[in-house]
Amino acid sequence: MSTQSHPKGLYLLFVTEMWERFSYYGMRAIFTLYMIKALLFDKAHASDIYGTYTGLVYFTPLIGGYIADRYWGNRRSILAGGVLMAIGQFMLFFSGSFHDTNVAAASWLLYGGLGMLIAGNGLFKPNISSMVGQLYAPGDKRVDSAFTIFYMGINTGSLIAPLICGTLGDTGDPADFKWGFMAAGFGMLLSLVIFTLFKNKYLVTPEGKPIGMAPKRHHESGEKVVHAPLTSIEKQRLAVILIVSAFVIFFWSAFEQAGASLTFFAEEQTNRNLLGYVIPASFFQSLNPISVVIFAPIFAWIWTKLGHKGMEPSSPAKMALGLFFLALGYLVIAFGVDGLAPGVKVSMLWLVSLYVLHTFGELSLSPIGLSLVVKLSPARFTGLMMGIWFLSSAAANKFAGTLSELYPDPAKPVPHFLGYAVTNLHDFFMLFVMMAGASSIVLFALSSVLKKMMHGRQ
Repeated sequence: MSTQSHPKGLYLLFVTEMWERFSYYGMRAIFTLYMIKALLFDKAHASDIYGTYTGLVYFTPLIGGYIADRYWGNRRSILAGGVLMAIGQFMLFFSGSFHDTNVAAASWLLYGGLGMLIAGNGLFKPNISSMVGQLYAPGDKRVDSAFTIFYMGINTGSLIAPLICGTLGDTGDPADFKWGFMAAGFGMLLSLVIFTLFKNKYLVTPEGKPIGMAPKRHHESGEKVVHAPLTSIEKQRLAVILIVSAFVIFFWSAFEQAGASLTFFAEEQTNRNLLGYVIPASFFQSLNPISVVIFAPIFAWIWTKLGHKGMEPSSPAKMALGLFFLALGYLVIAFGVDGLAPGVKVSMLWLVSLYVLHTFGELSLSPIGLSLVVKLSPARFTGLMMGIWFLSSAAANKFAGTLSELYPDPAKPVPHFLGYAVTNLHDFFMLFVMMAGASSIVLFALSSVLKKMMHGRQ
């Protein structure tokens, strides 16, 4: 975990991704609050927009990965994506500027800004993740810990984002949301500047060759490069990615309640008074990244220690453990709100406990999944398979918005999901317990079979 044990390019990608994630999570921290407080959308409508936006954010990497693999390369795709996202954030700033004087303009700027963020993220997200693996030689055992370090960069950005953007935007005055969006825009610009200045110096292979350049689709003679057909082992490894991706849907659909229903819960039914200071609801979205920064080195150490002893679980088994921690987090908060009357507020410790347990789940699943895609994908398909990995997150995030619409409202009819009535918060949170818990059990049962299909790339 020392700086000497990994190439310097990892830390450039760390900082680039940190500021991009600052931009994304800063906006996300105040996004649903902006819609219900400034634009006066109801919670169900805001949840639907949130789910559609975050779903498309994770769908477009499939296209961005293909564009990079076939035409632009990772570097050019990252730069183009960053520019689009910066434009999107500043469009949200102008949306916030018009929310009380021209609601129609504010709404169109909101949707236009979201479109820019969606397109930009599609180009940026899969390609920066793919470049992490390219810094290492095939079979290098440092790749898992590299992705864990990279993941700390993601979470350092998402840690400070709600604190800064929430402080500026979530003040209780709807006119201030625009300042949170402006801060997110400047974060994206900083990411672009850092990447542009240092990419040529540090983004190289162990042999010193540049990575992430535009693909060479032709030989010097002008003939097209013909890719060899997939071998049986390669097909099985790709099948593992696809199978595990299906389980990831259940994880992220529950985890991503942080930006929707859990924000509503923090705003309305959590006692946020701390020593006379009322903590903004958006601040609670920093609990997860704070926990990641604290516990990521511990998890990396645990996997390394178990690996030296020959006891490290396979990647699918780790991910099953992640789903278990997710279910446990919702079980804790379901207990905390059992019998709670509408309008009554509970201790913030219940929400803190949920986010810490969800962090354990995230560290067992997300960086492991990113590493798995790189390890199992043939080099010519890495960008595309990273896009497919994020496609499962797209489905999950859209599903997250649908599930957030079930958040109980005493003024509205009782919502139902597949015949399950959500009459109160306890019922709402238990839905996630059952969904994540069942997924954990099934994935753990399949883990030994999936391990064999990976053919030694654990």
